Parts: sequence; C-alpha cells; structure tokens
Amino acid sequence: MTQDELKLAVAQAAIAYVVEGEIVGVGTGSTANFFIDELAKMKDKIKAAVASSEATAERLRAHGMTVLDLNEVTRMPVYIDGADEINASGAMIKGGGAALTREKIVASVAEKFVCIADGSKLVDTLGRFPLPVEVIPMSYAVVGRQLSALGGEAKLRLKDGQPLVTDNGNYILDVHGLQITDPMALENAINNIVGVVTVGLFARQGADVCLLGTAEGVKTLKYK
Repeated sequence: MTQDELKLAVAQAAIAYVVEGEIVGVGTGSTANFFIDELAKMKDKIKAAVASSEATAERLRAHGMTVLDLNEVTRMPVYIDGADEINASGAMIKGGGAALTREKIVASVAEKFVCIADGSKLVDTLGRFPLPVEVIPMSYAVVGRQLSALGGEAKLRLKDGQPLVTDNGNYILDVHGLQITDPMALENAINNIVGVVTVGLFARQGADVCLLGTAEGVKTLKYK
C-alpha cells in the first residue's frame, strides 16, 4: 500500500470515533486532510468542527461544514489529528505543518485525542523527526541557543528563503539530533524557556488512541 492509501485507511477508521450531533476537533496536515474529506461525507450528522489552523478551517468550509471558534465551544468529545512521530506510550512530536500551538490548544479541550498515522510514524524513541518549537520572533536567536544547549541543533524554519510565519504570527525553530527518552520532562523544560510559545511535544496530553495504518490493515493502539 502507498503512504496515501495508509493515510486514507486511518482517516476512514477515525470516522467511528466521531460523535454524532456533537462538535469535532480537526487537526492539520496531510493525514488530517484525508480525514476532513471523509468527515464531509457525514457533515449533516455533526454539529460543527473546530479547526487547528487556517488551512484546516478553509478545507472544512470548502466542504460546507460549519467551523466554530474555540471560544464558542464548551464541550468537544474528540480531537482527531496526525503526528510526525508517536511512541509506545502515546507521546508525540507534532508541528511539521506549523500548527502545533493551535493543535495543542484544541486538543486540550477534547475529551479524547485520536491520533491517525501511517506505520512509519511509530518509533521507539522520539527525536528522529526534528522537534518544532514555536517562538516569539524577537526571541528566536536566544531561544535557539538555549535549545541547542539541550543537545540538539536548533534551526529557524524558512519558507521561500524567509522565516516561516505561523497562523499566530510567530516563528518556528526545528531542533535536530535529539533522542527524547523522557518526553514529559523535555516538554516541561522547553515550555519554561522565555520566548517559547509552545513545543511540539505532546507528552503531558498525549494520544488516547492511535489508529496506525499498516500493510496488514489499521491497528488500534490504546493508551492511558
């Protein structure tokens, strides 16, 4: 199976976790896009969606779905999103699509986080994928030095030769070369660096379920 076929398979499997008549949180990225397209087929059965990025909101609206601001929402049974890496305890690296802060905020409201990913994203130790850190623009150099002091190499993410700007107006530093043996401790340490908005480590609030696309079919991993 191709990677796109695996992504489609987990997107279709994730529909079973959508609660009819309720609001669903929707992530950002290529796998989440497959889920959005599947969700559109049952759009009349959900109340609305909350998007974790402007790109996701645009895709949801293009399918005719109602998109709510998170401030309007008091209850959300499920948040469904992909991951750049996930380990055996449900801790994830996210942020390859530059939406890590909004993803983490929306996920914090949901009662259940369902991660959808192809089998290549399951790793023993997080860190092969560069760890994204969203930072206030004026702080990227000083934060970068502190991140590099943790053992990796922090690089400013560029787009067309200029710093990539997130939906929140911030920059992203990608930390290469880490071996993250204690994701929760590292998440706490990076979040405590002045100038950091958030880090793309989802360990304190990891996945509750991971739907993993494999050549043998979709495997369900349950955590907590």
